[in-house]
Amino acid sequence: MADAFPIWTLILFGIGIWFLVEGAMYALAPDAMRRFLAWAAAMPVPDLRSAGLWTAAFGALLLYIGVRLI
Repeated sequence: MADAFPIWTLILFGIGIWFLVEGAMYALAPDAMRRFLAWAAAMPVPDLRSAGLWTAAFGALLLYIGVRLI
C-alpha cells in the first residue's frame, strides 16, 4: 500500500506538517519559544549536532512506520 503515495507527496506533506507545528508553537507560546531558542543558542555545538541527529533519526523512523502502516 506504500506505493500509493509518491515520494513528492510525502515530502510536501512532511514540510506542511513541519510549518504547521512550528507556526502553531510560535503563535500559541511565543515566550516559551524565545526561551527555548536562547537555551539552544547556548548549547555547545557537539550537543546541538547530536540532538539534531537523534531528532532526524526519530523523524525518519516515524515516517517509515507511518508509510508502512498506511
